[in-house]
Amino acid sequence: MTRLATREAVKARQDEVERRGRGLGWMSLGLGVAQLAASDTVRRISGVDDSPTSRTVVPLVGARELVHAAGLLTSRRKGIWTWTRVVGDAMDLAALGIAIAHRGGRRRRRLVGVTGVIVGITVVDLLTAVQATRPERTGSVRAARSSREGGSMELTATTTIRRPPPEVYAFWRDLDNLPTFMAHLEEVRATGDHTSHWSASAPFGKNVEWDAEILDEATGERIAWRSTGNADVPNSGTVRFVPAPDGVSTEVHIVMSYDIPGGAVGKAVAKYFGEEPHQQLDDDLRRLKQVLETGQVVRSEGAPWGKRARKEFPQRPAQPLSDSDLAKGADA
Repeated sequence: MTRLATREAVKARQDEVERRGRGLGWMSLGLGVAQLAASDTVRRISGVDDSPTSRTVVPLVGARELVHAAGLLTSRRKGIWTWTRVVGDAMDLAALGIAIAHRGGRRRRRLVGVTGVIVGITVVDLLTAVQATRPERTGSVRAARSSREGGSMELTATTTIRRPPPEVYAFWRDLDNLPTFMAHLEEVRATGDHTSHWSASAPFGKNVEWDAEILDEATGERIAWRSTGNADVPNSGTVRFVPAPDGVSTEVHIVMSYDIPGGAVGKAVAKYFGEEPHQQLDDDLRRLKQVLETGQVVRSEGAPWGKRARKEFPQRPAQPLSDSDLAKGADA
């Protein structure tokens, strides 16, 4: 699952918890009002005796439900309030169990029916409480850890380029252009309408190569790809070109996923991509923005020859190359 998909799943889960929490809040409100305003009717329907104990307990349970309602309807911390409902459900079930043991006939049947309803509500409360308090970053932390040891690495990045989407798309779709702004790429060579061969540099003189194919493409809008065959670094991704609100620029949204293999090459690539991979992808998009808006990549004074010196990270304050720097680069 890509990081974008993971975020969407987490957001969907949060929305579901929010909706369910509000629903439980309204239910608590209704139960609380009924148990306080019509406690005699509640006792009769549920099969509880008209005893001093029941006349005291039913209104107290109603007051508890109103507290739950206030918390669930006004607080963003749905997890805490749903867990308090679970505790209240356990207390209710225990009390109902005792009552069933001491009742018979029609009253016992009514109590059994009420107990079944409370069991169903308890299941919903428990599910909501677990979902509301489940750690949301566990998967991300695990993925970050595995990327250093070999495993999956998922990256996302976004930038806005002051060029129309068709122009940005066309530049990206010409795969020969990719190494001009992706620092680790040495060459991308088209081998067919939707296939290509990629070569990338890695530390310690290592090189990695793979073939890739375009899986989905909408002209001017998106490109989705994946590696094929026995790739040194299996990968996949999607880049979308979205018109910006200003009507002139393009928002570039990219999601990439790498599977880091084992062995010496895998360890080198993991180290290369693992220190701050999101910053590296951000830097790639920054260079894309520079190429399309200014016609050149603005190098830093600390690395005027860019990736040929492999010293582009960390970067220093950016400035264009001087004539002498360009002359030195041409002679190198």
